[in-house]
Amino acid sequence: MVNTPIKTTKSQEVFAAAQNLMPGGVSSPVRAFKSVGGQPIVFDRVKDAYIWDVDGNQYIDYVGTWGPAICGHAHPEVIAALREALDKGTSFGAPSVLENVLAEMVIDAVPSIEMVRFVNSGTEACMGVLRVMRAFTNREKIIKFEGCYHGHADSFLVKAGSGVATLGLPDSPGVPKSATSGTLTAPYNDLEAVKALFEENKDEIAGVILEPVVGNAGFIAPDAGFLEGLRELTHEYGALLVFDEVMTGFRIAYGGAQEKFGITPDLTTLGKVIGGGLPVGAYGGRRDIMSLVAPAGPVYQAGTLSGNPLAMTAGIKTLELLQKPGTYEYLDRITKKLADGLLEVAKETGHAVCGGQISAMFGLFFTSGPVHNYEDAKKSDTAKFGRFHRGMLERGIYLAPSQFEAGFTSLAHTEQDIDQTLAAARDVLSNL
Repeated sequence: MVNTPIKTTKSQEVFAAAQNLMPGGVSSPVRAFKSVGGQPIVFDRVKDAYIWDVDGNQYIDYVGTWGPAICGHAHPEVIAALREALDKGTSFGAPSVLENVLAEMVIDAVPSIEMVRFVNSGTEACMGVLRVMRAFTNREKIIKFEGCYHGHADSFLVKAGSGVATLGLPDSPGVPKSATSGTLTAPYNDLEAVKALFEENKDEIAGVILEPVVGNAGFIAPDAGFLEGLRELTHEYGALLVFDEVMTGFRIAYGGAQEKFGITPDLTTLGKVIGGGLPVGAYGGRRDIMSLVAPAGPVYQAGTLSGNPLAMTAGIKTLELLQKPGTYEYLDRITKKLADGLLEVAKETGHAVCGGQISAMFGLFFTSGPVHNYEDAKKSDTAKFGRFHRGMLERGIYLAPSQFEAGFTSLAHTEQDIDQTLAAARDVLSNL
């Protein structure tokens, strides 16, 4: 494969100007490419499985706007539905039939959800679910896992201490210790650590929240029995189990990770796919818990743009597309070919790697592994990943600009796209 370096002159000019206008030149930190080096490309348009930057370069995209583009970018049926909705107005700030339609679709699909509340982001969803779980149990402490991301609310910006029972300390300046004093942390896939926290904080823990498949520390799957064990422990100690399915919801199965693994939590957060590329989030669960949310109950949460007609329209059409026969079989097959191929190419070219996939979600770590949790993931050669990322970008392949982010495929990715990606990876890794 011949490598002709791409020119990104316009991207560099736009990003240089952006740094004088926005902190770091971006509206969300990982976009700045700080963990992989170099400068980000500036997007001009997207379609199907592809990106075009402002310099006219085309890339195969494995980020998919960080998950929502499961049907491919700018799907014609989604765009057509949005055009029709636009004529009726962009925001109502009042009830609409569209909310009912999407709510029914979510409730029918996700095993744990009997009632749902729409919000505008995954962060909002996690903030809402945290408040309602504390109100329902009349307890304040929660358990989260190192490497699991639940948005940038103060209570969640916590890293694990050296011991499994260590109280969380703020991960970001501006977060007061009081905001994180009720957040306990444990290593992902470590049931004994969770049990120890419950024993040391009896009748104080409202619940456990986790990504059932980790996507924000790289792709990390749950060990056999881990999710089942959490379900048993939360039942035993009178706490709630919350699955943050902002990434996994409607992606690794139509009913999310809880359908895939057969484990039903008490509450669930959603986002990304259910907005079809527009800003959206949702949280839901058992009717007795969700009935506490205002105005049905005393737990306050509100949002002017929540349930707005454009997000609801895009979400409805996206979920309709995902219901077509063979959808998840195709996603699994195409993603397995990619993930297995990347592992094979890396090993053949002499690199210590590990990784895998579940349905349309995948990851590759530059470490021999195995990776069971964030501590394992941090053993990865991040400098090598940065060189790999830059090499792939120069060959027209757009991967998440961090070793610690999962990758995503879509129904728009083709066998040819995968073959081209694997050929590029072989070229890069042979010279890395």
